[in-house]
Amino acid sequence: MGQTLMTAMHSKHGSSTDYSLIKRKDVHDNETRRLKIGTCVQPRPSASLPWNTTGMALSLCLSLLGTGCVPMQTTKVDDAAHLPNPLLDATYSKDADIAFVMETSTAGARKSGQDLFASESASRRTRDMADWIVRSKDNLGLPFAIIDKVNARVYVFEADGKLHGAAPVLLGLAKGDHSVPGVGDKPLSRIPPEERTTPAGRFVSQMGRNAKGKEILWLDYEHSLSMHAVVKGAPKDRRAERLATPTPLDNRISFGCINVPVDFFESAIQGKFTGKGGVVYILPETKPLG
Repeated sequence: MGQTLMTAMHSKHGSSTDYSLIKRKDVHDNETRRLKIGTCVQPRPSASLPWNTTGMALSLCLSLLGTGCVPMQTTKVDDAAHLPNPLLDATYSKDADIAFVMETSTAGARKSGQDLFASESASRRTRDMADWIVRSKDNLGLPFAIIDKVNARVYVFEADGKLHGAAPVLLGLAKGDHSVPGVGDKPLSRIPPEERTTPAGRFVSQMGRNAKGKEILWLDYEHSLSMHAVVKGAPKDRRAERLATPTPLDNRISFGCINVPVDFFESAIQGKFTGKGGVVYILPETKPLG
């Protein structure tokens, strides 16, 4: 699974600074490895053995093969390879997007990444996403984040799947799971409301800076998609107030980027993604990707 890196200058950001372009990656399939446990070698007749001894040896080998007692070539498949990727799974109902807090007794009984949410409220799809990432090791040993657009919330995890923290987010004004082609080349003032989407997908991400020198987490440079501390914006946007409300219904206001509280950005995003970067998973809100 390759990662496309290139140096680019983007007219939208109006900066002469070089940035690493990190493009969206398709979710990869886990490899199925074949493990050779053992084979049965038919004995050859020996000149030093009488004929009846050789015949007995041949008969014994054939009997063992018939009863299945001789080790044979088997296929070892990681259980996670059989699990559906929640980004692509079309079987989820609307109930899967309802956030809930798992009871301590239930969480403690689980042996997967789902119990790492502890007392944090999260939807079943979000929990399944974390579980799949941890079990399949899709994060490649890097810290990762899951963004639940339906509930307007982000969850940041350590590389081993331990939950670091969660926070509300502001998202693109329009619902949708894809970026409109060419949207990254447009000035913000020329992006119509219906094109201000936060796309879903898997993004290998890296810390960087915008045209004003502010630190941001680049998800997709080509489409100008990033995660950053909440900006003041126009007074009528009331971005900070929107983040503070308990409902996700008023969290759609950005041009597509993900806004998070300032303190959360400093502690969780900068704290975990600085250096080697990480992987950000944005769950779909309209239909599964594929």
